Amino acid sequence: MDQSAEIGIIGQGYVGLPLAMAFAKKFTVFGYDVCSETVERLRAGKSHIQDVTDEQLSRYLGKTYFPTSNPEDLRRCDFLIICVPTPLSEDKIPNLSYIKSACKTIKTILHPGQFVILESTTYPGTTDEVVVPILEETGLVAGSDFGVAYSPERVDPGNKKFPIDRVPTVVGGINPECTEVAAALYGSVVDQVVPVRDARTAEAVKMVENIFRNVNIALVNEMALIFERMGIDTWEVIDAAATKPYGFMPFYPGPGIGGHCIPLDPYYMSYRAKKYGFIPRFIETSGEINEFMKMHVVNLAERGLRQVGKRLYGARITVMGLAYKKNINDPRESPAIKIIEELANLGAEVRVYDPFVPSIRTRAGVFTSAGSVEEALSGAECAVFLVDHDVFRGISVETVKGLMASPVVVDGKNLFAGGKGIVYLGIGKGSY
Repeated sequence: MDQSAEIGIIGQGYVGLPLAMAFAKKFTVFGYDVCSETVERLRAGKSHIQDVTDEQLSRYLGKTYFPTSNPEDLRRCDFLIICVPTPLSEDKIPNLSYIKSACKTIKTILHPGQFVILESTTYPGTTDEVVVPILEETGLVAGSDFGVAYSPERVDPGNKKFPIDRVPTVVGGINPECTEVAAALYGSVVDQVVPVRDARTAEAVKMVENIFRNVNIALVNEMALIFERMGIDTWEVIDAAATKPYGFMPFYPGPGIGGHCIPLDPYYMSYRAKKYGFIPRFIETSGEINEFMKMHVVNLAERGLRQVGKRLYGARITVMGLAYKKNINDPRESPAIKIIEELANLGAEVRVYDPFVPSIRTRAGVFTSAGSVEEALSGAECAVFLVDHDVFRGISVETVKGLMASPVVVDGKNLFAGGKGIVYLGIGKGSY
C-alpha cells in the first residue's frame, strides 16, 4: 500500500482513536468527530481514551495525525473509515442513525477514487443495504467509482497484550477487488489480515464472535444460579473443568455483561434474523439470562441484609465497580447502571466507588464515585462488588469488617472466599 495515501477516520472514540494511532505510524490521518469538544481536546494533546496515552497522541499530533470537525478535510482522503456507535433503542431495536449520519457526511465530499470502510458493529447486510444506497445518492456507483468494504472492529479496551495492530483484522468488500484493496490497506498496519467472501460475511463474523461469548456467559450464569442452590462453588467447578486440555473453554459467571459489543450484538442479530422469518430463541434466551443477573445481585443484597435484620429500604449500600470490566474507565452498558437504578428505586441509600470511573449516569440520577475504598465502605451496611479491579482484590475481610456498619458483602466476581464476621453471598458460590 502506497504510504502517500491519506486516511480519514470518522469517529474518534474507543475504536476510532486507537485505529487512528495505528494508521498514523505510516500514513497521514485525519481524525474526524462531530463533537468539537473532543476535537479541541485532541488538538491540545489530551487523549480521552485509556488505550491511547497523551504521549502516544503527541507523537503523531500535527505530524501525521490531524483532529478535525470539518468535513471538507475528508475530501482529500483516499480512504474513509467509519467508526461510530451502534446502540440499541429502549425496545432493543438497532439504532443505525450514527452510521447513516456518517454516510450523509461522506456523501457531501465523496468523489471518484475514494474508498469507504465501515467498522461499526452491525448486523449482516448493513453495508450493502444502508451504506451503499446513501453513498450512491451522489450518482457515483459503488464498486466501480468508489470502493466499499466492511471490517469489524476488534478493540478490547484495557487489553495491553493485544493492541489493535496485533489483532487479526477481517475484511470483506462488496466485490473481490474491494476486498483486495481493503486487505492491502489494513495489511500495512496490522500483523494479519483475514479476507472473507464479502461484506455480509465480515459483518456476520462480528456477530458470531460476540454472540458466542454472550451465549457461553449465559450458560455459566445459569449454572451458577443452579449451583448456588445446590451448595456448589461454580468458580471451583469451572477452574477444574478448564484443566481438560481439549473441548472446553472457561467462561465465568458475573453480575451481567457490559461494553459496546456483547450486550448489543445478540439483539442486532435477533432483529435481523426476524426479518428473514426466523425466531432466534437461543440468542434471545441468553440475553434474558444475562440481563436477569443484575436483578439477582439485588436479590442477594436483599437476602444478605435480611440476615442481619435489615431491609433494603433505607439501607446504606455501596456499589463497588462502575466500569463494565476490570482495570478500565469505560462504563458503557455496565451492569452497575441498572443495579444502581434498582437499588435506588427500592429505597436504598446508594454510594458508589470506582478508581477508574469518576461518575456514572443512571435513570436514578448521576452518582459520583467516593474518593477511596475507605470512604466508600465507611458506615455501609452492604457492599456490592461488581468488578474485579486489581485494587479490589487487595481488600481484606478485616478491612471490610472494620469499616462497615454491618458487613454484608455481595461478591459478583469471586473476589473473596467468605470470612468470619461477615455475611457473604457470592454469585455462584453456593450461598444458599
